[in-house]
Amino acid sequence: MQATIQKWGNSQGIRIPKAFLETLGMRENDLVELNRVNDNIVITKVKEKKELTLEEIFKDYDGEYEAEEFDWGSPVGKEVW
Repeated sequence: MQATIQKWGNSQGIRIPKAFLETLGMRENDLVELNRVNDNIVITKVKEKKELTLEEIFKDYDGEYEAEEFDWGSPVGKEVW
């Protein structure tokens, strides 16, 4: 299959036929990653990030926590302290 690189606004783009994307399990608005491998462009679908549950977020938490102060430095604008 061949495609032509064409001007698309201030960028360039190629159109990928819907049937071709479907065979790859991709569809419109999927997030993809572009990589250069030698002189080739490799397009890879980004795996969807699963939303973590609270249990998953805190699975390694051992219950030990002690609050401490943190020095953010001097004000640099119109912060109110």
